[in-house]
Amino acid sequence: MPKPFIIAIDGPSGAGKSTLGRRLARELGLLYIDTGAMYRAVALAAAAAGVSATDAAGVAGVARRASIRLEGEPDSLRIFLDGRDVSEEIRGEAVGRDASLVSAVPEVRRELVRRQREMGERGGGVVLDGRDIGTVVFPSADVKFFLTAVPEARARRRLEEERAREASQSFEETLADINDRDRRDATRDDSPLAIADDAVVIDTTELSVEEVFQRMLRAVRDRHSGDGERGQTQA
Repeated sequence: MPKPFIIAIDGPSGAGKSTLGRRLARELGLLYIDTGAMYRAVALAAAAAGVSATDAAGVAGVARRASIRLEGEPDSLRIFLDGRDVSEEIRGEAVGRDASLVSAVPEVRRELVRRQREMGERGGGVVLDGRDIGTVVFPSADVKFFLTAVPEARARRRLEEERAREASQSFEETLADINDRDRRDATRDDSPLAIADDAVVIDTTELSVEEVFQRMLRAVRDRHSGDGERGQTQA
C-alpha cells in the first residue's frame, strides 16, 4: 500500500488553520481532519459527565472512553461524540475555553494523537491542522505549514466567527482569551506549540485567505513534484 501524502498545518488559535486546511483538502481531494474539534469534543464530554476541565485524571478517562468520529467533506465536516452530532455544540465559548485546558493534559494528548495517526494513515492522503501535527503527530509529514498572525488580528477573526454564532464576547475578552491560549500552548510540558524545523512559515496578519491559500498550494505542488527543498522557510 503506498504511503499516504500528509500535509500538517500548525499554528496558534485564530491563525486561519481550519479555513485553509479545509480549502486545501478540497482542492487536492484529500481527507481533512480538524484535530482541534477532537479536543473540543473531549471537553464537551467531560462537561456532560460533570468532570472539571482541570481534573487531569478525570478528563483522561473521558478521552479514553469517548467515541469521536469525523465524517463528511472538508466544508461540511461533522463531528460525532458517542454517536451524537455535536458539530455546532463544540463551537461554544465555554467549550473552547475548556478545550484549551483539556489539551494540556498529557494523557489526553497521547490518546488523541494515537487516534489522529490512525485516521491519517488511512487512504491516499490527508490534511490535518492543530498545534503539534508537524512536530509530534506526523513529524515525517510530506509538507508542514506553520500559520501565525499577531494576537490582535487573530482576536478579530475569532470574534467575527463567534459573532456569526451570536456569541457575546467583547474584543478585549477575545484578545485576553487568545493570549491565555497562546501562553498555555507554548508552556505546556507535553507537546508545546513549536515550529517544525522544515515547516513553511506564513504570517497571515496582512494577507487575504486567497493569498495564503495560493502560497500553500504552490508549496504543496513543489514538494509533491520533488522540487521543494527541506528546511524551514518563510512564505
